[in-house]
Amino acid sequence: MYMKTKKNLLKRLTAVAAFALLSILALSSCKKDDNKTNNTPYTISGNGSGSQMVPSVTGTGGSTITGTYDPKTGVMNYTTNWTNMTGAPTSGGFYSGASGTNGAAIGSPWTFGTGLTGNGTSSGTITLTSDQASQLINGNMYYTMGTAANTGGEVRGQITATR
Repeated sequence: MYMKTKKNLLKRLTAVAAFALLSILALSSCKKDDNKTNNTPYTISGNGSGSQMVPSVTGTGGSTITGTYDPKTGVMNYTTNWTNMTGAPTSGGFYSGASGTNGAAIGSPWTFGTGLTGNGTSSGTITLTSDQASQLINGNMYYTMGTAANTGGEVRGQITATR
């Protein structure tokens, strides 16, 4: 009777061990989740000029934009610099659109302080929707700045986002 019980116990342990081994193999061979979101921030940059306006604007004005975009929060921080414009910027903002095309405004227009000139800097933040973030990441976002002499925009720059 002792041998019979020992054989039954051995059979059960072997069955449990085999089940455990098969379970481990099955779970370890499952495809890992490839849908994990990459929340690494982006660096944004771009150079603006009158020749990028649609239609183009003649002049010596230029601009740059630098900053970051955090996909976890949707917040883009930016700093714009401008030089040699016909006067202080009176308008500005972000737009969706590929290079060479006009697009729709994104967010609120920029506001500029008083006492600015044709050379200066301004900083701000904007929270992007997922569609707007996709446009940014795919190179389909630009910024413009207008002046009293060029109310429709004096400089435009396409924005690049890189990790």
